[in-house]
Amino acid sequence: MYGPHMDPGYIRDKDLDEAADHGERLLAWAEKSEDAIAEIVGLGEGLSGRVKAKVGPDGRVLEVTYDPRAMRQDSQSLADETLAAVRAARLHAEQQTNDLMCEALPGFDPVEAQSQLERLLKGQWQ
Repeated sequence: MYGPHMDPGYIRDKDLDEAADHGERLLAWAEKSEDAIAEIVGLGEGLSGRVKAKVGPDGRVLEVTYDPRAMRQDSQSLADETLAAVRAARLHAEQQTNDLMCEALPGFDPVEAQSQLERLLKGQWQ
């Protein structure tokens, strides 16, 4: 019933009931998980391990720390280490969010959901 090729002429009562149940489960999960999502902290570090970052569930940088040895690097290397740490922290936060969603919605595939969203935003439903 779901997806870009859904034909409204073939929607059955059972399909509507399933969609309603799915919506209710999703809403219940959202309410229950709001606090858990708000508490997500992504952790990451640069390749050398001398730069560490923390981000919130929205990817906002909460903290960046530098080992004293990190300051011996040239500015470009330090910037690269910082970006790598933040990227790793964001991936960690994203994975935690995806894990929560997979737990609540059996069969949820975050990669496929992202792909469908991108196609929808580009108007490329096929």
